[in-house]
Amino acid sequence: MAGIKAFDEMTSAPDGVRAPYRDVAQWLADTPAATLEAKRGEVDLFYRRQGITFGAYGAADGHETTIPFDIIPRVIAHDEWKYLERGLTQRVKALNAFLTDAYGERQICRAGVIPERQLLLNAEFVPLAQDLELPGGVHCHIAGIDIVRVGERDFFVLEDNVRTPSGVSYVLENREVMMRLAPELFATMGVLPVANYTEELLATLRSVSFSDEAEPNVVLLTPGQYNSAYFEHAFLADEMGIELVEGTDLFVDEGRVYMRTPRGPQRVDVIYRRIDDAFLDPLAFRPDSMLGLPGLIGALRSRRVNVVNAIGNGVADDKSTYVYVPDMIRFYLGEEPILQNVPTHRGDRPDDLKYILDNLPELVVKEVHGSGGKGMLVGPTSTKAEIEEFRAHLVAHPYDYIAQPTLALSTCPTFVNQGVAPRHVDLRPFVLSGKDITIVPGGLTRVALKDGSLVVNSSQGGGTKDTWVLGPGGQPASQTQSQS
Repeated sequence: MAGIKAFDEMTSAPDGVRAPYRDVAQWLADTPAATLEAKRGEVDLFYRRQGITFGAYGAADGHETTIPFDIIPRVIAHDEWKYLERGLTQRVKALNAFLTDAYGERQICRAGVIPERQLLLNAEFVPLAQDLELPGGVHCHIAGIDIVRVGERDFFVLEDNVRTPSGVSYVLENREVMMRLAPELFATMGVLPVANYTEELLATLRSVSFSDEAEPNVVLLTPGQYNSAYFEHAFLADEMGIELVEGTDLFVDEGRVYMRTPRGPQRVDVIYRRIDDAFLDPLAFRPDSMLGLPGLIGALRSRRVNVVNAIGNGVADDKSTYVYVPDMIRFYLGEEPILQNVPTHRGDRPDDLKYILDNLPELVVKEVHGSGGKGMLVGPTSTKAEIEEFRAHLVAHPYDYIAQPTLALSTCPTFVNQGVAPRHVDLRPFVLSGKDITIVPGGLTRVALKDGSLVVNSSQGGGTKDTWVLGPGGQPASQTQSQS
C-alpha cells in the first residue's frame, strides 16, 4: 500500500533473505515460472475434484467456488512459533476465565475493570448462559485467534474468534497439497506436522462431556449443505469418524439428546455445533429456526449434553470487548499480555469518536458485530465518497463501530499472474481447550491477492497459503542468508 513500508517475511533482512526462507528462496530460484503455473493448475483441479469449496458471499444462486491457494508456503521460525504459542495459550486461558465470570459472579465488573453494561447491554450476551456450569470451566473449546505481523518480532492480535471459527480444514488440505507439490522442499526444511489436528479435536470434544462414558458420543451439527462452510463440516466429521447431523436428525427425550439411526435412538453426549446461537433451539431463541433442536438448551442446563463452543461466547469476541482482553489477562492470570492488541478507538467514547471522524482516511473502521471483512472501511484504499458514506453511518450509530490504525501487515512472496510478488497476509492459529490446551503448529495463513490490498478474507477475494512452522532444528529468525 502506498506510503507504508511493510515487513517482508522473506526479504526483510539487512543482507538478503531471512534464514527461515532460505530454502524457499532457493526453490523459487530453481523453479521456472511455467512450472509454478502448472503446479497452481494442479492445485485448483485437486480442490475441485475433492469438492473443497465454499459459498461465495454475494454470488448469484449460492455459487460455490474454490478458495485461491498460493503454492509458495509461509514459513515461521521455531522460536517465533514458541513465542506465539505462549501468547495464544495465555490469551485463551483469560478468555475462558472471562466467560465463566461474565455468566457467573462478574467479579471483573465489580473490580471496575470492565463496565457491567459492556456485558449486560451487549447484543451477544445470552442470559440463558447465566450460571451455566461447564466441564473444566471451558466455554471456548475451539478458538481462532487472528494475528498480524508488522516487524521482525512485532505480532498483534487483530481479532478473537470464539463462537464458530472456521478455516481449519484448509490448514489440513493445504498441507496435503504442498506435500505433493514440493515433497523435497518440505522434507528438507523439517516442517512440524498438522495432521493430528482432528485427533486432538476429537480428544478435546470427548474431554468436555458431562458423561462418564469412556468414549462419549460426539456429533457435528451443521446447518446443511447450503452453508458456506459445509465442506469443512463434512470434512471434520469424516476425519474424526463422527456423525454429521442436522437438527432434524436429533431429538430430545426426558432431558437427553438422541440421534435417529437405523438401529434406533442413540444418545448424544457432545454436540460440536456449527450453527449460531440464535438458531440452536427454537424454544429458547428464534422460534422460526428450522436448523436447531427444540429442547437443546434445557438438556444443556440439565448437564445431559454439552454444546461446543458454549452458547453466549459472542460477548467475548465482540469487537467492543476486544479492547479489554489485555486487562482480562492481568485480572485473571496476574500476568502481562504476551501478545498485544492493535490500538483501538471506540465509537461509543466521545473523544474516540471525534478522533475517528477527524482521521477516517487513515483508519480501518469495523462494525462491532461484523465479520468476514464485511461492514468495514479501509480508509487509505477508499474513495472520498466511500469515506463520507461511512462517516454518516458513524455519526448515526457510533456505538456500532471501532477504529484501528492502518497497519502495514507483513508480506510474503506469492505467485500471482505477474509472477512472484509480495502480498499482505495474516494468520489464524487454532487453539483447542479441554482437559488440556493444544495448538496445531501454524494455522491458516490468509493472503490478500490484490496488489496493495489489506483484506485477506476469502469472502472478499483473498486466498490461503500453507503455513510451515520449522522444527527445533530449523533456522532461527535472527539468522539471515545473503541473496546471491
